[in-house]
Amino acid sequence: MTDPARQSTALFAADSAGVPTVPAGYPGVRETASSAAIGGRSTNWRTLTDAQAVEAWGALRDWVEWFVHRYHLPLSTVPACWWQHDGLVEELSALHCSHRAAFDPTDNGNGPIGWHERLTLALPRLTRAYTGGCSNGHRNPPPPFPAPG
Repeated sequence: MTDPARQSTALFAADSAGVPTVPAGYPGVRETASSAAIGGRSTNWRTLTDAQAVEAWGALRDWVEWFVHRYHLPLSTVPACWWQHDGLVEELSALHCSHRAAFDPTDNGNGPIGWHERLTLALPRLTRAYTGGCSNGHRNPPPPFPAPG
């Protein structure tokens, strides 16, 4: 079936019969799409090995530098010492993960607008995560709570 009119007739006929199928070779259908997760995986900083952490920090740093420059973010939103602020690290990691998924080559085309919608929601959180708390220098984080037991 190479005639587009015949293809659409077959598609709508199958749909009206309650069996929506897409004919092989129908325009816009990707036959080689992977079933792997789009964009890779998220970063769970708590569970990374040392080797994984080095790779994750490098990827996040590269992306944050690009992101801050590309979107003209002020230092009051993402300071140069962002990596020393846990809340910023988590927010930026989430945005990085979302960006990878949104711009993955297997995305259907809605990813970029979805990412920008998420960015709009995330910018106020970034601002709240960093409230200019570097004026007195950085402090070491408190020790973790002891394990129950």
